[in-house]
Amino acid sequence: MKNKIKIIGIPLDLGQSNRGVDMGPSTIRYAGLSARLKRLGYEVHDAGNLVVPVRDALIETENGNYSTAIQKVCETLYQEAREAVDKVFMPVFLGGDHSIAIGSIGGITHDKPAGVIWVDAHGDANTPQSSPSGNIHGMPVAVLLGEGFPNLVDVGRKGPKLEPNDLVMIGIRELDREERARLRESGVTIYTMRDIDERGMAAIAKEAITKLSHRERIHVSFDLDALEPHEAPGVGTPSNGGLTYREAMLLTEIIADSKRFSSLDLVEINPVLDTRNQTSRIAVELTASLFGKSIL
Repeated sequence: MKNKIKIIGIPLDLGQSNRGVDMGPSTIRYAGLSARLKRLGYEVHDAGNLVVPVRDALIETENGNYSTAIQKVCETLYQEAREAVDKVFMPVFLGGDHSIAIGSIGGITHDKPAGVIWVDAHGDANTPQSSPSGNIHGMPVAVLLGEGFPNLVDVGRKGPKLEPNDLVMIGIRELDREERARLRESGVTIYTMRDIDERGMAAIAKEAITKLSHRERIHVSFDLDALEPHEAPGVGTPSNGGLTYREAMLLTEIIADSKRFSSLDLVEINPVLDTRNQTSRIAVELTASLFGKSIL
């Protein structure tokens, strides 16, 4: 079993319009992430934060986005993620908005593919043509599958970083019209909140792991807005009807039981909107569960 964890902060707030997610890495650390993982017996190395341009110092492109700046950050993150895997670390990537997944998932799959469990209220599968907002944090799934801004699709290496059967999405409940059609046709496995309500999280989680049985490793990309807003209030795009704390914990416990969990994104925590750092504390507990914390 791997016993070394590398924590990498990416204080990126360029992919969306609600300011504050750049402080996410600090609040997760403040909630005691390193100490929690060390108590589980891991050797924890915190690499600090990547350098991210200050939003107010940038000029938006003519399309109203920061795709060039996001590309540069994700290129650096790609190399950091690749190096962490090469050195047999289990990397934990602290966002920042969900556009960091373009770099993190790209990097951890550089030498060998991985399965991805994407836990989110939203599909994040828009393209520049379909997105109502133009926000890039709503596009990383499309980018990782090879669609969208060419400079983002080609971060680290040219072309898609995932095949549709490498990706399972859990907790989805809010999709844009064109995004819904794209995901239906994509071949990606999607479990909506209705699926969870009808079948229960245990069945969904076990099936998700089976769907990814063709891959040795599982990367979890966890957007905290997947949880019910009263449980995790510190997110920029809350959506009612989400996962309970226990459902989220059961999901992480079952992923840990698979012994194939290898890396993690924690994204979209906005302390400006939080209550007493509640959302970051939940993120720390979910992370501990993924790394093997058990009730007995």
